[in-house]
Amino acid sequence: MHSLSPSPSMRLSLKSLGKPSPAYRVTPSRLLVQCGHRFDSSRADWQSACAILASKVVAQQQDTEKSGDAGKNNIAAVNGHRTLDLVPIDNLPKPLTIADLSPAPMHGSTLRVAYQGVPGAYSEAAAGKAYPNCEAIPCDQFEVAFQAVELWIADRAVLPVENSLGGSIHRNYDLLLRHRLHIVGEVQLPVHHCLLALPGVRKEYLARVISHPQALAQCELTLTKLGLNVAREAVDDTAGAAEFVAANNLRDTAAIASARAADLYGLQILADGIQDDSSNVTRFVMLAREPIIPRTDRPFKTSIVFAHDTGTSVLFKVLSAFAFRNISLTKIESRPHRNRPIRLADDANVGTAKHFEYMFYVDFEASMAEARAQNALAEVQEFTSFLRVLGSYPMDMTPWCPSRGD
Repeated sequence: MHSLSPSPSMRLSLKSLGKPSPAYRVTPSRLLVQCGHRFDSSRADWQSACAILASKVVAQQQDTEKSGDAGKNNIAAVNGHRTLDLVPIDNLPKPLTIADLSPAPMHGSTLRVAYQGVPGAYSEAAAGKAYPNCEAIPCDQFEVAFQAVELWIADRAVLPVENSLGGSIHRNYDLLLRHRLHIVGEVQLPVHHCLLALPGVRKEYLARVISHPQALAQCELTLTKLGLNVAREAVDDTAGAAEFVAANNLRDTAAIASARAADLYGLQILADGIQDDSSNVTRFVMLAREPIIPRTDRPFKTSIVFAHDTGTSVLFKVLSAFAFRNISLTKIESRPHRNRPIRLADDANVGTAKHFEYMFYVDFEASMAEARAQNALAEVQEFTSFLRVLGSYPMDMTPWCPSRGD
C-alpha cells in the first residue's frame, strides 16, 4: 500500500476516495482498525472491504496515468520516481529567493554602499574612495548602516572606527560585536575642515559655531585664533551641520564641515583648513555580509575580538602568542563586557575585589591564509573564553599626506 502524507494536495485525494479523515497513513494495521469498526469481524467481510478500498486507489492511479500520458502535465518526477500532483506545479506560487528580494550587483552595475551621515559627510568621501563610482546610501545612525547591509538594502557599509586625534569610535566597535558583518577592507581618509556660512556672512556676525563634537574639538585652537569666541554647539555630523545652516537660513551661525558640503548646500568658505593638526586622519572599515578569501600576495590585516578566561597573566599570554611568531600588532582596544561587566575575586585576607570584565579588540598584520596567523589564534583560543575573527582584509597601502584642500 502507498503511504499518504498530510499535505494539502494529498487531502484532495483523500476526499476523492470518500474518506472523512483529513490526514492519516494508510497501512494494513489502520485498515484493520477502521474496517473493524464498520464491518463484522468475519474474515470474509474484512477481505471484501479491503478489496473495495484497494480497487478505488488503483482505479484512480490508472485514470491519472492515462491523463498524464495524454497531457503529460500532471506527472512530476521526484528523485527519479513518478508522483501524483493534484495541483499543477505551474499554478503554485514560486518561493522567494534572495535574488528576488535584492539582487546582488552584477558586472557593470552599481555597488550600493551605506554610510552614516548626509551627503557631504566625510564618511561619504570614504565610501567613494573605497568604492569609486558606487551608489552611496546615507543613514542617520551607525546602527542603520549595519542593518542596511544585513537586510540587503546595501551591499557594503563604510564606517569610521578610529581617528588620529579623537581616538576610537567606541560605538562602532560595540556594533561590530553585536552584528555578524565581516570586515573586508579599510581606507584612511585625511580630514580637512572648513568654516562654512551663508553667502555674504562675515565672521564678525557669527554668534555660534555648530558641528560634530570631534570636529569642534579638533578646531578649537584655530577658532580662537580667528577671534571666534562664540558658542559651540554639537550636532550629529559635520555635513548635517552645514545642511542645518542652509535649510534654516541661519546668518548668525557657521558650520565646520568639508568643502564638498559647502558646494552641496550653497555655503561659502570663511576659512579653509581650520583643523589644529594637519595630520588628522580617520580610519574607516568596509563591511559586507560575507568575508573575503584571505591571500598572501599582498599585505593583509586581521581584526579579532576576544574575552580572556580566568587566570593570571592571560593578556600577557595572548600577546606572547603573536610576539613569538613575529606578528606585529597595530591596535589593541579594550571595552567593558556588556553581558558580564563585573568579576568578583574572593580573598580570605582582603575580602572580595570587584574588577571589570573586558572584551579586547586586536588588529595584527598578517593574513589568515598564513600558517603563523592560524597557529597564533589556535594558541590564543586556549587562554580565552570567547574568540571571533572580525575579518582578514587587505591593508590600505595608499600613500599618506597631510590634510589639504580638495
